[in-house]
Amino acid sequence: MKVLVIGGGAREHALCRSLSQDPAVTELHCAPGNAGIAQVATVHPVDQLDGAEVTALARRLAADLVVIGPEAPLVAGVAEPLRAASFPVFGPSAEAARLEGSKAFAKDVMAGAGVPTARSYVCTTAEEAAKALDAFGAPYVVKDDGLAAGKGVVVTSDRAAALAHAASCGQVVIEEYLDGPEVSLFAITDGTTVLPLVPAQDFKRALDGDEGPNTGGMGAYSPLPWAPEGLVEEVLRTVLQPTVDELRHRGTPFSGLLYAGLALTSRGTRVIEFNARFGDPETQVVLARLRTPLAGVLLAAAQGTLAELEPLRWDEGAAVTVVIASEGYPAAPRTGDPIEGLAEAEADGSVHVLHAGTRADEDGRVLSAGGRVLSVTATGRDLAEARTRAYQGVGRITLKGAHHRTDIALKAAQQ
Repeated sequence: MKVLVIGGGAREHALCRSLSQDPAVTELHCAPGNAGIAQVATVHPVDQLDGAEVTALARRLAADLVVIGPEAPLVAGVAEPLRAASFPVFGPSAEAARLEGSKAFAKDVMAGAGVPTARSYVCTTAEEAAKALDAFGAPYVVKDDGLAAGKGVVVTSDRAAALAHAASCGQVVIEEYLDGPEVSLFAITDGTTVLPLVPAQDFKRALDGDEGPNTGGMGAYSPLPWAPEGLVEEVLRTVLQPTVDELRHRGTPFSGLLYAGLALTSRGTRVIEFNARFGDPETQVVLARLRTPLAGVLLAAAQGTLAELEPLRWDEGAAVTVVIASEGYPAAPRTGDPIEGLAEAEADGSVHVLHAGTRADEDGRVLSAGGRVLSVTATGRDLAEARTRAYQGVGRITLKGAHHRTDIALKAAQQ
């Protein structure tokens, strides 16, 4: 099977790494890729938002499966010309991807499906935003309605800061604050059948103790020893399946990866947000635990045959990933610095380094090229062992001015 993965971040590196280990995959390509992905796949320069260009590449490669990783090409409708050209595509249409591309649309779908979520208001003016903030009170939750690369949400007790964020976004969704721990749950779907994966938890804030600004994610771990028994089954029944059914009934079937960001509140499980693709950095730990070959699962979703698959197999151990971010991230990331120690970090076979914001220079050196630069992912018999190995790997990598959180999975590992 010839597989083409669209994207160039740590999520796509994790996907390519899993696909490269699948015996059914005879050729693996990625566009545009990055310095790390180039070690496991053939990379191609491409404008990932240009459906015609992506489709032309798929034709040249005679791809048997195209996997669209990031949200931007999905929302831009890159899946449509690929499907029109008869390529099996893992990823929803632009209309279905509005589940991530518009918070207001997602709220409307959840209302139609009876999915439990936070009460909210859609606001387009400063006056509407002020009324919504006062209706819910602090802490205030203000979400940019559109895509914002994981940084469009402000949670603050400062009313002025909440109003300022609303004013900077145009249309926003303002909602009640949800208490309780957060859980990420992915599900693969062909538009009818929904196949949940294992839960994970990520860390959105930049600094230890969940301090600092919101980021695209600074680390993650799986499994969740504190999660209530039966959580996956509950979410499948009350959130995932109803959402997929609602979209199908609206004439916009969702095929691909449905991500539910959840809060386990004092009033029950509530949806914080939906994404239309694998989340980063949770993908890194979820795929590290997957033992079922990945390509066949993604192809079944693309071809509408998920119901025919056997149950997924999982490693009983644990996985932890720690993100190494560049100096100045998330406000003003520094780029262009050499990264050293990558091979040393992976000397232990239980550790692998996934590239997010990297590039190779003319001398073959790996340089930083983004805010979140690397995800150092490790497996172990339990969270404590996986966490120790991940941080040992982080300690072997040098990047000028880089920073990372030191408390990823700490509390869970101590349970």
